[in-house]
Amino acid sequence: MEVLENYSLKSLNTFGLDVKARWFTEITDIEGLQSLLSDQRFQSVPKMILGGGSNILFKGDYNGLIIRNRIEFVKKISEDEQQVFISVGAGLNWHSFVLYTIEQNFPGLENLSLIPGCVGAAPIQNIGAYGVEVKNTFHELSAVDLEDGSLRTFNAKECRFDYRDSIFKQEARNRYAIVSVTFRFNKKVPLNTSYGAIEDQLKIMNISHPTIRDISNAVIIIRKSKLPDPEIIGNAGSFFKNPEIPEKLFNKLKENFPNIVGHPSHVGMIKLAAGWLIEQCGWKGKRIANTGMHERQA
Repeated sequence: MEVLENYSLKSLNTFGLDVKARWFTEITDIEGLQSLLSDQRFQSVPKMILGGGSNILFKGDYNGLIIRNRIEFVKKISEDEQQVFISVGAGLNWHSFVLYTIEQNFPGLENLSLIPGCVGAAPIQNIGAYGVEVKNTFHELSAVDLEDGSLRTFNAKECRFDYRDSIFKQEARNRYAIVSVTFRFNKKVPLNTSYGAIEDQLKIMNISHPTIRDISNAVIIIRKSKLPDPEIIGNAGSFFKNPEIPEKLFNKLKENFPNIVGHPSHVGMIKLAAGWLIEQCGWKGKRIANTGMHERQA
């Protein structure tokens, strides 16, 4: 395994910042990661696992070891008439995996098309979009303990998924490197087109009985129309968490703000659209020096 020094991360973060890592390496399998963790040269050195680089802002050079996850594979574990289990390397590009499920006609992830990043990041954030969260198809994951190099399996309950949350953002934060994720796809699950933006886009596309590919294409069109291309302007995509409030408070707010955007969440709770709230504050398109909000999506 090659460890490089003073390595530029410019092409590995979507802000395109030309910062350097004191040490940098790529791992392509679990054994390589475990070997690296036992290397005496890096025992007391700060370490960071880097995936797609789309949810990070480097404030300067990183004085430690950047470990880029390149564990990339897709393996069918089992299949019957009702469901199929697929294990995926954590370093695989997320959208590439979504496209694979569409080609195989496995429903469940089409609403999560074009989300940046890698498969391993999906359960950390419990990523979601357009009425779907990754926990809906999640089965289990494997992760290496960065403290002792041991391999551990987490099931859905142990991950403690919540809205954009999991155990990996709480007490297990920065302790584990996710190396693979196993998904369970139900072949006959109903398609989710209830989200307003998807319904509207399908109408524009003149599609009344959509397939999972149709839904994916609709989501891709919507996302491209709203979010800036990091190849053109450095950005971290949409990273605000929609706040949840009691339904009674939502109804009270609606009296003064009839156009407020909200969707039912947990029982008795409403999830407000952070983008709408930010826009009401006048921040859509606002710039301060060389930093700003996108002009088409707050």
